[in-house]
Amino acid sequence: MREIAVGSISDAVASLCMAANYELGDDMQAVIATAIDREESPTGIDILKQLQENAAIAAHDRVAICQDTGLAVVFVEVGQEVHLVGGDLSAAINDGVRRGYQEGFLRKSSCHPFTRKNTGDNTPAIIHYSLVPGDKVKIIVAPKGGGSENMSKVVMLKPADGIEGIKREVVAWVQQAGANPCPPTIVGVGIGGTFERAALLAKEALLRPAGDPSADPELALLEKDLLAAINELGIGPQGLGGRVTSFAVHVKMLPCHIASLPLAINIQCHAARHKEVVI
Repeated sequence: MREIAVGSISDAVASLCMAANYELGDDMQAVIATAIDREESPTGIDILKQLQENAAIAAHDRVAICQDTGLAVVFVEVGQEVHLVGGDLSAAINDGVRRGYQEGFLRKSSCHPFTRKNTGDNTPAIIHYSLVPGDKVKIIVAPKGGGSENMSKVVMLKPADGIEGIKREVVAWVQQAGANPCPPTIVGVGIGGTFERAALLAKEALLRPAGDPSADPELALLEKDLLAAINELGIGPQGLGGRVTSFAVHVKMLPCHIASLPLAINIQCHAARHKEVVI
């Protein structure tokens, strides 16, 4: 059994919090560049070029891509042959978030739901654990901004609604969201499972490299159809009109109860941030 000190996980999380907020991924930079070629609106093209410039400045000057540095959402895959030593894993992750946001001069956005009093250190992190084969620990830090997170939805469709019902619901919701999630966006879609599992599927879908199609041909076709329909809405970059409302649609799916058809939509703004490490 391999031993991993939780202190190393805390250090990794602190570094990931800063890297995710400073460095827009190569995948996002690629879809922005492609979108410039597809956009027809001069204003939209100008906005997309500003996103490129903003990402370059953030990476060079080590400052946040966006003023909303998000809640720290952390996905942790723990190998079954790992023995974690030196303390509590969740406490170590929260310590890493605390240090990352403090040392990186990142805005702390976590607050009490009623009083709105800020917790002061962006903890507690939203942590999702999964147990996997092997002797490693994989950590993904995905800071999630409030504007796009607010444009999320879970709906329990009727089984008879089928795939056409799913398409109608997703496109109608993106249209209703309009400029609120800071388009162009990545639209995460979770289908199946249960009420809560569909929501997590939608968020997990956002972790895939932007624009990479699903490995499932049926879902890849659905993603393609949804993206085309969304970009026909004309919302465009920052909601000012144009052809590029979303860079990509990512779908994940699980079997569900015969009486149910859960559907979740989790929208990610153009600052699609996630960094990972394997220890």
